[in-house]
Amino acid sequence: MTPPADPPTRTLGPAELVRGALRLLAAAGLAVDAAIHLHLADRYDPVSASISQGTLFRAEGAAAGLAVLLVLFWRHRIGDAFAWLVAVAGLAALLLYRYVDVGAHGPLPNMYEPIWYADKTRVVWAQAIAAVALTPLLLRPRRRGGARQ
Repeated sequence: MTPPADPPTRTLGPAELVRGALRLLAAAGLAVDAAIHLHLADRYDPVSASISQGTLFRAEGAAAGLAVLLVLFWRHRIGDAFAWLVAVAGLAALLLYRYVDVGAHGPLPNMYEPIWYADKTRVVWAQAIAAVALTPLLLRPRRRGGARQ
């Protein structure tokens, strides 16, 4: 009697390895974004209009956390787009309120903070890395047949 044949193994091609590395890089950046925003949220609760800056930090942290899950486990273009928007919007808001005194508008407090400190610098780098890593995943051609990406 002959032993059963081993099931065929699937090897990953270079493009799949690159996509996997980009997903890990994006997820790491988004995880840092989430962790720092959630860590700092209570410090920013006093900065308030109708909505406190701490609440906005919690929302950013939650969105970034969800984006990590989508990028790692759903691996779909819609999830990648959501994650890219979280990273880019967070980065844009951080840079805007670092360099421009926008003031309070509607329910948003005045979040102008013209200084750099370690956590802010880490978040800028994390959001930028996530956005850059996600961009090629969004720009690549669509695959036929709805195959996972």
